[in-house]
Amino acid sequence: MTPTVRDADQTAVEDLRETLRGTLIRPTDEDYDEARGVWNGMIDRHPALIVQCSGTADVIVAVNFAREYDLEIAVRGGGHNVAGTAVCDDGIVIDLSAMRAVWVDPLARIARVQGGALWGDVDHEAQAHGLATPGGIVSHTGVAGLTLGGGIGWLMRKHGLTVDNLLSADMVTADGEFIRASEDEHSELFWALRGGGGNFGIVTSFEFALYPVGPTVLAGPVIWAADDTAAALRFYRDFVQDAPDELGTVVRLGPIPPLSVVPEELHWRPAVAINACYTGPVEEGESVLRPLREHGTPLLDLVSPKRYVAHQSGLDSTVLHGWHYYWKSTDLPELSDDLIEVLVNHAFSTKSPRSYVVLFHLGGAVSRVPGDATAYASRNAPHNININGVWRPDEDFAESETTWARRFFDALEPYREGVYVNFLDVDDDTRRVREAYDEQTYQRLAEIKAEYDPDNVFHLNQNIEPAG
Repeated sequence: MTPTVRDADQTAVEDLRETLRGTLIRPTDEDYDEARGVWNGMIDRHPALIVQCSGTADVIVAVNFAREYDLEIAVRGGGHNVAGTAVCDDGIVIDLSAMRAVWVDPLARIARVQGGALWGDVDHEAQAHGLATPGGIVSHTGVAGLTLGGGIGWLMRKHGLTVDNLLSADMVTADGEFIRASEDEHSELFWALRGGGGNFGIVTSFEFALYPVGPTVLAGPVIWAADDTAAALRFYRDFVQDAPDELGTVVRLGPIPPLSVVPEELHWRPAVAINACYTGPVEEGESVLRPLREHGTPLLDLVSPKRYVAHQSGLDSTVLHGWHYYWKSTDLPELSDDLIEVLVNHAFSTKSPRSYVVLFHLGGAVSRVPGDATAYASRNAPHNININGVWRPDEDFAESETTWARRFFDALEPYREGVYVNFLDVDDDTRRVREAYDEQTYQRLAEIKAEYDPDNVFHLNQNIEPAG
């Protein structure tokens, strides 16, 4: 009979504690509840052990202990995944959140990043040299989760997805082995890591290519009243058709958050915002963004030259840790009039003032990478939509916001073209994981999974089962 952690005598657990350089946390420890919490406050799971690793050696020790006692393994980087896969019930959480170091080589334009780092950590170090690599749009998002699923954000149209700029990854396998994956080492695994999620092992560090960005960019939202949404989206459809790669845009539909830069009389007013980030020369950006800023009668124009790191963290306070999040997402085609009508009809029917919808414009460098170059399989999608039901723990919006998100998602059925695996929520099943990949890509991922994790040890994720 396979032993469990309950069968392990106190000596075994104490031996584990003594072996680690990091911290071992158990349910009786004072900091247990804080340690088991993740970004999405809806997630309430109780692991038997939490290993807060100080380095790769601790990760190896934790994996080996978990295998010996047949423990479920959850892997935590930034803990930001909406599905809450960074924590489990009864098993062991291998927590990399203390491993946040970032080393930048400005001459080689390379950053080496530990597996628990956040994007704010990367941007802070890289921008000291006027450099950046494509990351997300919230600075407290974890590097590991975003990277392994693909990585969409402000810089992707110019420099590709995060995975397109990954040079190598150090990883601990299900057997507790340390390996490096790159184009020259474990190349099939390296292909899988670029879009296949956390299925293949625990990445303890990443190596990224960097590019000159900023440190000043022309960025910010232009905001119109909700009644102008249809007109704004029809304008946007034409505006981005021939947009230069230097321009990244994200549309937000929902109440205006009470940010300090927003006049108080506009707080919580339903609106459509087109948020832009132009990473070329500011003078060029002024010309590129002029049609956007002159369209219709905006409620507010917050486009201005600003530090790239300030723009990267500008939305942080609208998606705080501990709030409750329920997502539905899909890739979308070009914005036809019929599709725009669906967006207008559903976007503003929320009960929670914190719920909203974001629409990412893809294309550019993302679409120019060959479809089989990485495991990320949505190269030809023009847009991605993420429907965000959001409420605070003390608010009674769970039923209304989950119902809203599902109805909205169902209404998009005629337009759905796949899904970004990082946006799959807790109730999305295996069928939706399959939607993130074409059949050939999924089969290749399953075969690589069978080679590196045949027992599906790492299955608390958007799981790809081993072939066979």
